[in-house]
Amino acid sequence: MSQVIHASGLDVGYNRKPVISGIEINALEGQVICLIGPNGAGKSTILRTLAGMLAPVTGTVYIGRDDIRSIKPNVLAKQMAVVLTEQLNVNMTTAYEIVSMGRFPYTGFFGRLNSDDHRIIRECMQTVGAAEFAERDFFHLSDGEKQKILIARALAQEPQLIVLDEPTSHLDIKHKVEVIRILNRLSTVNGVTVILAMHDVDIAVKSCQFVLLVKDGRVVAQGRPEDVISEGVIGDLYGIEGASFNALTGSLEIFNEKTPEAFVVSGTGSGIPVYRLLSRMGFGIATGVLQKNDIDYHIADSMKLTMIAGPGFEPVSNADISTAEALIAKTAFVVDAGFPAGTYNRGNIDILRSAAGVKTVFSLRPQEEIERVYGKGINLVGLSSVGQLQEQIINRKSMEALL
Repeated sequence: MSQVIHASGLDVGYNRKPVISGIEINALEGQVICLIGPNGAGKSTILRTLAGMLAPVTGTVYIGRDDIRSIKPNVLAKQMAVVLTEQLNVNMTTAYEIVSMGRFPYTGFFGRLNSDDHRIIRECMQTVGAAEFAERDFFHLSDGEKQKILIARALAQEPQLIVLDEPTSHLDIKHKVEVIRILNRLSTVNGVTVILAMHDVDIAVKSCQFVLLVKDGRVVAQGRPEDVISEGVIGDLYGIEGASFNALTGSLEIFNEKTPEAFVVSGTGSGIPVYRLLSRMGFGIATGVLQKNDIDYHIADSMKLTMIAGPGFEPVSNADISTAEALIAKTAFVVDAGFPAGTYNRGNIDILRSAAGVKTVFSLRPQEEIERVYGKGINLVGLSSVGQLQEQIINRKSMEALL
């Protein structure tokens, strides 16, 4: 792949005063590169410098082999398109007309569009899924629709490189995903290099091939998301307290370090919605016995729950069963998350059977499975959904003393 934009030892800022120093950029054809960091970290300053809108304090930005400062604006516009955060508020202008503005490097002094220009405009609108509202007034489009049009306008310049500043800001989740998929498609299908700043860390690490983490006047880390984003990195980057970003799932989990009032027996993801529900209700949680290769283990660890865990692909040990039973004795109720029982977690079924005799047990298993697991005549509460757990805890008279 050929090099599209390159900068080494780049310092960016204003009035010859650097805001971010020591930036290294080597963007190849078809790469998607994300700048991630807190507000005020300097992401927009980096983008504006890469786009030639700000002069570097130190260093040089190269487009291909050419110093960006030596490239004439009309030529640069054929190589690079820029989509900034500033809202484009225009009345009495159709979406099609906005996209047509992207043809300005090719239309000459009078700006007349020929048949090829119109074909390219239509193709760009089709590429971003905006053809259906071509004749609608741009001012009355939704934020997500406007962003599609602005990307189509950038694409109409037929650039090698598109630079975007927070393209998913203020968009709902549907349009966030649509915009990112459009950008990924442009990179993989059209070979366009995309450099963007993002606040949506979860989307960034799942969609970008290369990330730069920006904080305190410098790029603190850069590389493939799998190599750069590890436990604690995002928390440190944003100064997050009381929560952690789980790199495995790409989710932010709120800490729950309260004294356990509920014990959750789970596995294979069954415990995650239960953990989150009980945490929202204000309960401290203990959970186990989880294998360390189980997704529930990773989420419980991120939430800082009291947890009993053992090695993966090994049966639950008698020692862990005893520890779980001792913890259950100190809690008010038990939740059976409905995990599938297999060779390695049979001990968790023993834990539940033991608990059912002395504690209120809420089970998310179907009734016929409850009888198979616990036997008939066991006093427990069958639930059809996690949401029903909340209703049962609130409504049952036997729980009133706990709330």
